[in-house]
Amino acid sequence: MTAGLVGLLVASLLLFASILAGLLSARLGAPLLLTFLGLGMLAGEDGPGGIAYDNLDLSFLIGNCALAIILFDGGLRTPLATLQAAWAPALSLATLGVLITAGVTAAGAHWLFHLDPLHAFLMGAIVAATDAPAVFMALGHTGVTLRDRLRATLEVESGSNDPMGIFLTMACVALIQASGQAVGWGVAADFVRQMGLGLLLGWFGGMGLAWLTNRLELAAGLYPILTLAVCLLTFSGTALLGGSGYLAMYVAGIVYGSRRVRAKTMTCRFFDGLMWLSQITMFLLLGLLVSPHQLAGQAFLALGIAVILIFVARPVAVALALAPFGFSMPEQLFAAWVGLRGAVPIFLALLPAMAGIDESRTYFNVAFVVVLVSLVLQGWTAAWVARRLGVALAPNPEAADKLEFDMLHQIDRDLVAYTVKPHSRATDFAFAELAVPDRVRVVTVIRDGAVLSSPEIDRLRADDVVLVLTPPALSLVVDRFFSRRFKSTAAHLRREHGDFFVDGASSVESLVRAYDLPLEGAASGLTVNGLLKGRIGSTVGRGDRLRVGPVELIVIDMIGRDIKEVGVRLCFEDDQPTDWRRRLRSFLAHGPLGPFVGRLLDRGR
Repeated sequence: MTAGLVGLLVASLLLFASILAGLLSARLGAPLLLTFLGLGMLAGEDGPGGIAYDNLDLSFLIGNCALAIILFDGGLRTPLATLQAAWAPALSLATLGVLITAGVTAAGAHWLFHLDPLHAFLMGAIVAATDAPAVFMALGHTGVTLRDRLRATLEVESGSNDPMGIFLTMACVALIQASGQAVGWGVAADFVRQMGLGLLLGWFGGMGLAWLTNRLELAAGLYPILTLAVCLLTFSGTALLGGSGYLAMYVAGIVYGSRRVRAKTMTCRFFDGLMWLSQITMFLLLGLLVSPHQLAGQAFLALGIAVILIFVARPVAVALALAPFGFSMPEQLFAAWVGLRGAVPIFLALLPAMAGIDESRTYFNVAFVVVLVSLVLQGWTAAWVARRLGVALAPNPEAADKLEFDMLHQIDRDLVAYTVKPHSRATDFAFAELAVPDRVRVVTVIRDGAVLSSPEIDRLRADDVVLVLTPPALSLVVDRFFSRRFKSTAAHLRREHGDFFVDGASSVESLVRAYDLPLEGAASGLTVNGLLKGRIGSTVGRGDRLRVGPVELIVIDMIGRDIKEVGVRLCFEDDQPTDWRRRLRSFLAHGPLGPFVGRLLDRGR
């Protein structure tokens, strides 16, 4: 009894310390996941905490549940528009990219550790997949806005490539246990079965969950619990039937997130908290499992694997996997750089130990060093690299603060409380003449804690709380109506974003007349929005560029699928902003080897 209470006290203290350490790391700009991992190490047997923890079975069970929750939450927060814009390149990275990464890393493991090909490939497979939480945090907490298609590709890839990495790792473990006899079509058939069942049962799980949620009359607080129960049922059932439970979780999250269901806002908040708890728990446990004194003999070789993975394997995989999709060289370089590793490689490194494979501690040590180097080197520099490669966009408008309330799922309306931002469009009009979209209704306004009636309101002010009923399809438009105007960030726009800016609704003819631009081939009667959509396609996003003669049109801002702000760049013979060689030269020239690289590139001209 006493021992159990002591364990509970220690776990509570670690969780509390993780939250406080997270606040400190955010202020210092340190990768948050690295903080959790470091805290676990400090609490471990080689740290001040001195906790001796080596329960692999418990760690694997907790890791399985935590990873399932993280993947479901990732799918839940993946909009269909993001998936539609990036599914093809993301799928290529999640399958072919992981396979190439594992193969190139395996070659390095064979050379450094003198492993046979199968054991070397096992090491490559363990570290091949990027980590969804690590990538989401690197992209979401750096303050840098990326081009839409690039960001969507990286997010969907990181959420969907875990099943491939897990399959490769488990296949290698099974082959090693079978002395390499079960090869060939057996492995290929197993891959098709796992991925096929994962997709199918994940879709059924998401649809079934939405159906149950809308038909069961429950207390409001039970809907998130129902969602969690169905998720774990889908995960475990898919795995028992021979499918990929991890893929099923991601697919179920996407399907459920795209449906209109009861208590959805509450469920999303519940899973947001569970996702954080899962990440903290995973990294704390994995930190406890690490014994730094056992790393000493292999640290240098493990560092070699990290260098090969980051600077060779990932770039090669990205170049080959994204070759058919028209990504620019700077975009490919950035995609290669933000292939962050997190808890998944360390989690997968438990499998060789649980299977009784010789030298299993080597796999764990290598995975730990790879994750540590990735979080420190790539996680800390992601924003700087994005700016140096020119894939960062102008800052977004400052989003309105809002609080959403659950409505009956049969009602095609969302009830949202907005806090009006200074200089928003909402403050431009008299209250009686608010230019809100059709089908949007302002219910009431709260100012300084008092509910105002319509006759009392002359004009909305900053910090007013406005309760609004809006159709889900118009939510993005309403968000921008109450947010700080995009023009307020114009001072942050660099020249690469445009020499001047025009509204997407402007006609191409007026643009030609106003600025005397030779837009050859532009159809008359088109808006700039229509021209860009027609030339680039339906997946057009922020940061996309269209060259028309000596003019380059750059998508700066969008609301939903409509282009609202366009940068116009005048391109001259000696000024080619899309020339990747110039960007690569500028990026490398600012590093420690800048003078040498500059001379080398000059010589190669």
